[in-house]
Formats: sequence, structure tokens, C-alpha cells
Amino acid sequence: MPRTKKPRNCACAFRGKAYKPTGIPMGELERVELYLDELEALVLCDRDGLTQEEAGQKMGISRGTVQRILSSARAKVADALSGCKAIVMDRDICEK
Repeated sequence: MPRTKKPRNCACAFRGKAYKPTGIPMGELERVELYLDELEALVLCDRDGLTQEEAGQKMGISRGTVQRILSSARAKVADALSGCKAIVMDRDICEK
């Protein structure tokens, strides 16, 4: 049985539930689920320019975990953008 995931500190203030291509109803789109810890890692590393080590310290996780989360998040975003899919946010992992 896998371990339960360690809670992450997520500070990004996401409003809404999804991003989608314009002009296509949500019901017609394939969905890509992006966890808030994945969004947080993208924001810290790609938008804010922090190193993975610095992002890990802010999120309360190891650098290796940040690297794994970033890899997953980047693949999901690239898939959604290139495949005309909706990005749906899931608050499952981050602490509130």
C-alpha cells in the first residue's frame, strides 16, 4: 500500500476551477487534472525563478519531490495546450 502524501504548503491564490480553450463547451473537452502542488511548483520555479531547493523549502518538501512534481506539471500543461484540453485544478494535496 502506498504512503499517504505529505501535505504541501501552497500559497498561490488560484481562483476558479479550470482553464479551457475558448469557444469550446467544457462538456466537449478532454480534461487534464493539475494538482495545486503542481501549480505551486510551476509558479515558484518557472514564474518566480526560484531554484528547486528554494521551492522545496517554501513548500515544506524535498528538492527531489519538487523535481518530480515539476516534471509531472510541465507534461500535463504541455499536453493540455498542445491537445486543446481543459486544465482542471484539484485542491487535493495542499494544506489550507
